[in-house]
Amino acid sequence: MASVKTRHIFIYLLVLTLAVSSCRTKKEVAPKPSTSHATTGDNKSKDSLNEQWKRLDIPLTRHDNKRLYAELKQWLGTPYKYAASDKGRGTDCSGMVMMVYKAVFDIKLERNSARIFERNCRKVSKDKLREADLVFFNNGKSARITHVGIYLKDGYFVHASSSRGVIVSHLTERYYTTHYQCAGRVID
Repeated sequence: MASVKTRHIFIYLLVLTLAVSSCRTKKEVAPKPSTSHATTGDNKSKDSLNEQWKRLDIPLTRHDNKRLYAELKQWLGTPYKYAASDKGRGTDCSGMVMMVYKAVFDIKLERNSARIFERNCRKVSKDKLREADLVFFNNGKSARITHVGIYLKDGYFVHASSSRGVIVSHLTERYYTTHYQCAGRVID
């Protein structure tokens, strides 16, 4: 009887540890897009392009998933709230990713960043990233996946930052180049 109780306590502590350690990020720096974004078809300044990406009011081609951009646009500005997944009210990184994938692709993902990669994705190289692929990061304290975002294009991705809520960031920002772990393509 005592060993069953001990096992239950161990399992509870293990689950609690995993839950507490997921989706924790350090403070990010402001997005710094490269100057090679002439693919948008206009000659707007770097700051204007940055603002477009922040709002996702960017020119889309017929190849872009308009439903994905529309859904993510609704999430922008949602405050960070650990273990939540409520658009506008609060979310963490895996909660936002899970809800966006359900709404746009009708695919149910795991509720933890590391488990999303392990159970729902196949690994893809950074240079092969496509729209809606997932990008994974660690918090620098371990090599374990602790953060996830949804890749858009041209190095941009949307994620729930623990300090700034749901934002658009760029893979070339120092924090993300340092803490990049891997990328995954969701398996249907």
